[in-house]
Amino acid sequence: MIKVGVAGYGVIGQRLADGVALQGDMELVGVADLLPTLSIQALREKGMPYRLFLVEGADRQKFDGLGIPVSGSFAELVGQVDVMLDSSPGGVGLKNKALYEKAGVKAVFQGGEANSVADVFFHGYANYEKGLGANYLKLTSCNTTGLIRTVDCLDRAYGLERVAITIIRRVADPGDYHRGLTNALQIDKAPSHQAVDLMTIMPHVEATGILVHTPVTHGHIITVLARGRDGKKITREMALEAFGKHERIRVVSLARGFLGNASLFRYARDLGNPRGDMYEIGLWEDSVVESGPDVMYAINIPQESVTIPETIDAVRAAFKLQPDSASATSATNKFLGLGKWLKG
Repeated sequence: MIKVGVAGYGVIGQRLADGVALQGDMELVGVADLLPTLSIQALREKGMPYRLFLVEGADRQKFDGLGIPVSGSFAELVGQVDVMLDSSPGGVGLKNKALYEKAGVKAVFQGGEANSVADVFFHGYANYEKGLGANYLKLTSCNTTGLIRTVDCLDRAYGLERVAITIIRRVADPGDYHRGLTNALQIDKAPSHQAVDLMTIMPHVEATGILVHTPVTHGHIITVLARGRDGKKITREMALEAFGKHERIRVVSLARGFLGNASLFRYARDLGNPRGDMYEIGLWEDSVVESGPDVMYAINIPQESVTIPETIDAVRAAFKLQPDSASATSATNKFLGLGKWLKG
């Protein structure tokens, strides 16, 4: 049983804690944070299902004043685990790494950290084997994680030569105020970092892309133009056949009511998923079209929860729980309940 801790109980951290708690071969030892945020207050109101530890600089009196039980310091949490899942704000994970190294503890960092923090820039499907036995792994961003699922899916089935992407990016997570109130679209300089990151993970696929920030909160949408390797044409039917077998890709349609990002968020809530989360990405079958030698499609990225399965895959790689991506992702999916919709 792998003992796991989570650093940062925010948007990603609370979802990592939930995901680890579902794994039959992992034990969540506790979570750590700095302030008695709303997420921490909700944790107390739920009866403290996870033990809470305080990072350096935290004011214990603030937690005591709100009746929030504290189990110890961050260093004490690190001393009780085999691996830390670090979802601290960008740059903090690098500082935490010194503590992990001193304690001889492995760590998995989220996309906000610099790639240099880790030994392996990791994705559960595309390069799982590179993470086997690694001490420090870093996840791709939410957009890149979901994007690579589809690119890897087509690449494994048919072989890909290149992709071109357009990202319609949400401006902030639900409940965030730090970006202010906006009524504008903003474009980034091309190529987007997601395209560059994809090539880092899958160097045999040429990628470029454009990113547009939009004043919405529930999910990103990415369009992808993909070309098969060695002149092989991937038809619409071929693409849908491959996507339809993937346990982390939910193929949806306009006819069934999935009109956009908000439809998928609402469906997740109607399913009873905590916080309206979806671990899987949505892919519109209506968007899959052929354009000359290329195939095009559009996907929805639930940015708050999409990286959770791949983070758990990273734990499996670090401890060599499974020897390859197929068996590792299958184990993660089983515990998270992914793929049930494939069975009708």
